[in-house]
Amino acid sequence: MADVGVRPARREDADAIARVQVRAWLASYQEIVPTAALAELTGPQAMETWRERWAEAVTAPPSPRHRLLVAVEEDVVTGFAAHAPAEDPDHDPATSAELVTLLVDPDHGRAGHGSRLLAATVDLLREDDFTILLTWVFEADEPLRGFFVSAGWAPDGALRTLDMGAPVNMIRMHTDISPG
Repeated sequence: MADVGVRPARREDADAIARVQVRAWLASYQEIVPTAALAELTGPQAMETWRERWAEAVTAPPSPRHRLLVAVEEDVVTGFAAHAPAEDPDHDPATSAELVTLLVDPDHGRAGHGSRLLAATVDLLREDDFTILLTWVFEADEPLRGFFVSAGWAPDGALRTLDMGAPVNMIRMHTDISPG
């Protein structure tokens, strides 16, 4: 069996995290995000911006409750997850957290990396006394929604629309992460 696991991200992971993000978005969002917006979010200039943002997330997170984790296989970053206190006004940031992103490189999909990242995220959030975990997903992203449903998540009725040159709908999903 391959040497796999999840660990806190390091500054030197920022380039690999940005590559995973761009590759995952290109593989998953071609039919969801308008072409021009996707090109802007995944082009060379965007890649540098993502590298800088992920390096900053590691070296200068806004709080100790903001975390970035990476999935690794044979010391190669195969995916990542970021979480933070929830910012939605209908949730208490002391007890509700948001899974800001969870992405796995398309070449490493269906190998358990997403599940490991999600489990490690929940473990850390429980240590920080969070009881609810939220995430926003594209309404049309059926594979990701299915992943969350299979892990015990459900839509909570909240919706938002992003203007990406055309409206793109998102739904909020949630799960109870209370111990026991």
